[in-house]
Amino acid sequence: MASLSDFVDLSAPSLAVSAATIAFNPIFWNIVARAEYNTHILTRIFGGPYKGCYFLAFTIFTLGIFRDHVYQQALADQPFYAPVHQPIIGGILFAIGSVLVLSSMWALGVTGTYLGDYFGILMDAPVTGFPFNVTGSPMYWGSTLNFLGVALYHGKVAGILLTAQVFVLYWFALKWEDPFTAEIYAKRERERAKKQGGKKL
Repeated sequence: MASLSDFVDLSAPSLAVSAATIAFNPIFWNIVARAEYNTHILTRIFGGPYKGCYFLAFTIFTLGIFRDHVYQQALADQPFYAPVHQPIIGGILFAIGSVLVLSSMWALGVTGTYLGDYFGILMDAPVTGFPFNVTGSPMYWGSTLNFLGVALYHGKVAGILLTAQVFVLYWFALKWEDPFTAEIYAKRERERAKKQGGKKL
């Protein structure tokens, strides 16, 4: 009778490293962003909110490249499983995911993509066009589709398991981030209303 060990090499060090990098990234950027919001540490270090945000953007982007490289290496070390080898479906999912990620970055810009609101760099209005009319979190779900697409393209069960980890971590990240971000903008609206009330007096 087949077991998980027939499809996934749990002893491969690269699998554990990949899981660790997948977990590290969202935890890292949430901790650093909250620290910036509460203490303005990056703003003070780099001499302004934009410079601080650009530094964080570069760091997150670089960590993402490293995470993806480790993921590819982990899959290379894993056994091939023919029923999971679906290159056409994998390619389609990867293409859809890439469109969601890239169009999101284009719509939001650097500061909108990389937590600029934690630096006080707020957008004038919510972005409601594509891809945000498809999903409220196109970066996260697009990235998840990319992971799954690569797993299916290479026929690796381990990739599906790591994709499940990505999905769960992003789901928790959104539960953590969305209410906080909403409060940042709600606070701005309260301050605007207070100023307008003061002017009328």
